[in-house]
Amino acid sequence: MRENLSNYLEKMIEVKNLSECKIEENKKNCNCSYPCNKKGMCCECLSYHWNRGEVPACFFPNDVEKTYDRTIENFIEMYQKRGRWW
Repeated sequence: MRENLSNYLEKMIEVKNLSECKIEENKKNCNCSYPCNKKGMCCECLSYHWNRGEVPACFFPNDVEKTYDRTIENFIEMYQKRGRWW
């Protein structure tokens, strides 16, 4: 599962073209409660978290997102417990 997720995320990060980014639209769907300068710039957010061994807030249900535990291990654990919640 982790390998499939890794391949998917790497492909998403490669498509890094902010001129096509719909920042305001993305902000409406962003459940991240942490104040930062990447809000709405999904490719920047994803790249930032992936380089830290994490995934962004939008990969988590709201109650888990608020813990700020963005680790891949936490994502896998939540996915195994709850299945697809989005």
